[in-house]
Amino acid sequence: MSRTAEQAELAARFVAAHERLAARGPGRMVPDLERITALSHLLGDPQRAYPSIHLTGTNGKGSTTRMVASLCAAAGLVAGTYTSPHLQTVRERLTIAGQPISARRFAEVHDEVAALAEMLDEQARAREGEAADRVTYFELLTAMAGWWFAETPVDVGVFEVGMGGRWDATNLVRGEVAVLTPIDVDHRELGSTPAEIAREKVGIIKPGAQVVTAAQQPEVDAVIDAAVAEQEAVRWVAGRDHAVVGRAIAVGGQSLTLRVGEREVGDILLPLFGAHQADNAALALAAFAAFTGEAFDRMDDEVLRHGLEAVSIPGRLEIVHRDPTVLLDGAHNPHGALAASRAVGETFAFGELVLVAGCMADKDVAAILSAFQEAASHVIVTRAPTPRAASLEQMRAAALEVWGDTGVVVEAATDVATALTLATAVAGPGDGVLVVGSLHTVGAARDRYLPISEQLEDEVVLTPDDEADEEAGEDADGLLDWPE
Repeated sequence: MSRTAEQAELAARFVAAHERLAARGPGRMVPDLERITALSHLLGDPQRAYPSIHLTGTNGKGSTTRMVASLCAAAGLVAGTYTSPHLQTVRERLTIAGQPISARRFAEVHDEVAALAEMLDEQARAREGEAADRVTYFELLTAMAGWWFAETPVDVGVFEVGMGGRWDATNLVRGEVAVLTPIDVDHRELGSTPAEIAREKVGIIKPGAQVVTAAQQPEVDAVIDAAVAEQEAVRWVAGRDHAVVGRAIAVGGQSLTLRVGEREVGDILLPLFGAHQADNAALALAAFAAFTGEAFDRMDDEVLRHGLEAVSIPGRLEIVHRDPTVLLDGAHNPHGALAASRAVGETFAFGELVLVAGCMADKDVAAILSAFQEAASHVIVTRAPTPRAASLEQMRAAALEVWGDTGVVVEAATDVATALTLATAVAGPGDGVLVVGSLHTVGAARDRYLPISEQLEDEVVLTPDDEADEEAGEDADGLLDWPE
């Protein structure tokens, strides 16, 4: 077979596997662990073959997850990282040592795990009829991650919760460390108050776990404290056990001094914008310290700097174009939108800011847009490329509610590409374009400026790429002593 024919066959296998996965319904959720538990048992519970760091919260969990994984890499640990959702390709969700799973391996792992999922589907239909619940998209993908990480193998799994915690498919991991980013109202399926939502998210706390938490509202703190006490766990509290000690705007990001316990690490150049990312960095460093224990005390500051300075997070105030500057941020709820708005204001000296927004139908669209009321001088609403998107009419009505009496022009574009064409035409020298509202919207914008090419073949991902990794590996031998 020629090289070209082989590549075409690989691409076709990936497409077929992805289509079979997507047929399970990416947005379908069933609140129990019955199917993922059965599927994991059939696979031999691979997610329990390695220690894990489990992250939940309302905002910042994706960024914090990637920071933790980058710190692990700097310390010489091979981290398998599972995140959601993706921006441009489903392969982004499963990475080892920072590299996404290849199209070849994705198809192979999918087919191996899907064969068992289909067996469970058939058994469910035999018991309950054609209306029986099948293994969901997220459950199958989660099982794929657990299986691939165990097979490689990895030293640690870093798992981001899909939604909630207690009934999330990721909640079968060992979870020696549980991380809770700021908790607020977002998905109404989880509750209508921060405390109700917190009761679902603390479900990831395992007996005896190290629980690292961001700053929380008082009612959320009470829920976390109760769960920590019930599980006889240990809590690391923001402000007391970890904190941002110093922060200054720097070229390409911000310069930080972070504290964990009594230890301070300064001169960290975090290549991300906004006070919220500084808080996420402190949280990630504390989670890494909780996981590594005494080995953390032996690590040189340069290893920790390297871990945070090497982090890359697409779609979080990411610059994808110059002249005009185009920024992408996945802010998809009021809390995240406010953080993004503040970060843009303190970091960029734009003459005018053109806002491009496309949100999900189940979000408080007006509240999301309100975060940019003072910052935006021109607004273009659009429809995110997903069936769950807010309609163009819903987006336009919300924008007029926010800017109707301000003199700010509000336009509507049928899709993200058209919205970007309009936005970049409006923006002049020194102006900026900010794309927000949904990761689907951000993904579509990224497709325009930074299109991806599918990685078909497997790549070597386990070789340390610099001396810092090798030196850190010697100090990190004790990290693998977690009991199974």
